[in-house]
Amino acid sequence: MPDDECIFCKIIAGELGSERIDEDERTVSFMDINPATRGHALVVPRQHTTDLLSIDAADLAACAAAAQRLAKRMSQTLGVDGVNLLNSCGRAAWQTVFHFHIHVIPRYDGDPLRLPWVPGPGDSEAIAASARELRA
Repeated sequence: MPDDECIFCKIIAGELGSERIDEDERTVSFMDINPATRGHALVVPRQHTTDLLSIDAADLAACAAAAQRLAKRMSQTLGVDGVNLLNSCGRAAWQTVFHFHIHVIPRYDGDPLRLPWVPGPGDSEAIAASARELRA
């Protein structure tokens, strides 16, 4: 069921304007109005669901396939050098719209965008401990 207060549900229903770029029976893709880079887009399921923890597995798979389709299109048409897929789940993870969505962010050599962390070597014992917890 759509959420009457959800901005993405309103976009899906056509009540709010958007630059749609792809859609299928389960997903809609449209441009982000606050783009991180040129071509930044969002993929959302048609069915309202709050976040990664609550999305139906089939809708999640459809969103992933739509994000891949869009990333390929970006590679072919925008001359991108890479693509980030980003999902934020919960306020602590910077989620601001509570309708599951995947950011498809084109990356260009030398673009100034820096994501919130700088990858570096982790502590192997801490990594192993986390792995044990996740397998339990």
